[in-house]
Amino acid sequence: MAEPQPAAVHEGVDDNHPAAPASAEDRKAAAALSSLENRGEEDDAAAKKSDVDQKALGEAMSRLEVAGKGKVTEEKKGAEAVKKKIVKVDQGDIALLVEELDLTKLKATELLRAHEGDAIKAMRAFVSPAA
Repeated sequence: MAEPQPAAVHEGVDDNHPAAPASAEDRKAAAALSSLENRGEEDDAAAKKSDVDQKALGEAMSRLEVAGKGKVTEEKKGAEAVKKKIVKVDQGDIALLVEELDLTKLKATELLRAHEGDAIKAMRAFVSPAA
């Protein structure tokens, strides 16, 4: 005959599926855990999709770069030459603009470079409305 079973073992019960949580807190915890388990699967799918998006973006950007290389006009060359113009800016002028106009050092430097290092022109341009 068969041996007697311990009291904790019930015939026909599967240990792989735990019993449903009894309290509301246990149910909330179980729901949170199951959502975390499902989120991992969604993250894998999202990572694969972002890889595909990055590849498509890279291909599109390379096509734009190739198409744009032959279309450099004289105006763009002149504009680049103006932008590359090096202007020495006095630190005292930068400090003046920072204090008087309440600007950051970077903004004050950019403003001075745009106005050839002249603090008076820079302040007038900053204060006066754009025409």
